[in-house]
Amino acid sequence: MEQPIIELKNIDAGYQNKAVISNVSLTVYDRDFIGIIGPNGGGKTTLLKTILGFLRPLRGTIRYALDRSEIGYLPQGNQVDDRFPITVKEVVASGLEQGLKIHRSYTSQERQRIEGVLERVGLAGLHKRPIGELSGGELQRTMLARAIVSSPGMLILDEPGTYVDNKFEMQLYGLLKELNETMAILLVSHDIGTISPYIKSIACVNRSLHYHPSNEINAEQLKVYNCPIELITHGPVPHRVMKSHQS
Repeated sequence: MEQPIIELKNIDAGYQNKAVISNVSLTVYDRDFIGIIGPNGGGKTTLLKTILGFLRPLRGTIRYALDRSEIGYLPQGNQVDDRFPITVKEVVASGLEQGLKIHRSYTSQERQRIEGVLERVGLAGLHKRPIGELSGGELQRTMLARAIVSSPGMLILDEPGTYVDNKFEMQLYGLLKELNETMAILLVSHDIGTISPYIKSIACVNRSLHYHPSNEINAEQLKVYNCPIELITHGPVPHRVMKSHQS
């Protein structure tokens, strides 16, 4: 029987002893690909921070079958000081096991790893560029490379498509599908229509959590789960499916 790599049971978590999410239970298995959806303020980021150990649960338990250093993380907003004298290569290198000191020399294996992951995220040839000269999308790709350079057992991404251009966004999801062959992935997104072909299951987070063991979900199920988001329908004419309303 497949063993869980992370198991949350009856978790309350929040800030200043005030719960943002309550009675949350979730089991993550190796090579899971869970799309996390829900309204703004519903607790998605709080859930991620709790899993990562940035927040201590107010109640409940979390069990890990992997070390938390084996979890790669791409936050929603990258608070990077673009005046800091560091290159793309050095940012990515800092994600290797044990971390690396800035401006140090690298082994041939480390260089190959860094160069390989930069190529995967579409930044080949930019390894010497200072981070202050990157566009928002290039910085997001750099931080993604940093999150995956150590080949983590699990990757957590909070709205990864926010700062990337449309062309790379599709490449990003294709890359995540490849990465899912070797690691579990938790992906927060507001667009269930875009991510549904790639994920395997869905967690609706709105103060509580409802787990849906499939990548297909309809409006009625979202209503039952108390997850008030819009569904995006893809086809010859992309359009949003909205609730009917009175004129």
